[in-house]
Amino acid sequence: MFTATLITNPAMYLEPALVDSLRNAFGGGDILWLAPDKAAEFTLPKRPRNEDQIWSSLQAEGVDLVIQPSDGRRKKLLLADMDSTMIQQECVDELAAEAGVGERVAAITACAMNGELDFEAALKERVGLLKGLNTSVIDTVLAKRITHMPGGAALVATMKKHGGHASLVSGGFTDFTARICADLGFDDHRANTLLSENGVLTGEVANPILGRDAKVRALQEITAQLGIAPAEVIAVGDGANDLGMLQLAGTGVALHAKPAVQDQAQIRVNHSDLTALLYIQGYCADEIVAPD
Repeated sequence: MFTATLITNPAMYLEPALVDSLRNAFGGGDILWLAPDKAAEFTLPKRPRNEDQIWSSLQAEGVDLVIQPSDGRRKKLLLADMDSTMIQQECVDELAAEAGVGERVAAITACAMNGELDFEAALKERVGLLKGLNTSVIDTVLAKRITHMPGGAALVATMKKHGGHASLVSGGFTDFTARICADLGFDDHRANTLLSENGVLTGEVANPILGRDAKVRALQEITAQLGIAPAEVIAVGDGANDLGMLQLAGTGVALHAKPAVQDQAQIRVNHSDLTALLYIQGYCADEIVAPD
């Protein structure tokens, strides 16, 4: 048995007629509204052959469609990327903007996240352009440039309330993951370390660099520590360096992801915010923990 979940942007309206029409076309079961006007689901006896075509047509209407096996949808571990996933920015780009090399670094970031450049080499190149920047700028960027992705706090709080564990695993920097981990309530975090001397960035990052393979290892290590299987993980990210963990996790979600990532991801969410990860696990609106 499979479950089809339809979700729209919180600012939009999910038409009941659309949900009903799709359910009838799929030969699905009764419709359950997870959130009034925002998210609904129904069961299916099998995956529809024209799933990709229907997904594309719904995208044009601002609706995300996720079809997955019904059993085991609720996960015990949230493994999340940070940049452009749990926050709305790329931290290295924001640091670069303060250093006066924002456009150059942003262009490298875009290529790396789409898989057009080797992640480690691209990270070293970008960090090299930050050489000489005062470390106090990190606090300035955190205070003035970084904003949380909508739905993130509710996602973490809800999964933890229901017994889940939440880990932040980023190809960014520990100076940022430490703050986001604390702000959003993650249990732990992993990222790269920016090197500095006498309060000034050296233009280097500590080895080993946390990239695609390291994110996969993080999933393997954390699940081993918790005594759970990769199938019990929901992972979310947007860049090419996230693909390994998205493909290994039981549920891998490409959130507002780069084109190359969407081409390979099992689940794509382009319109909803991070509460989509709760709806696709079958959580109803009255089970979601509102952020403080």
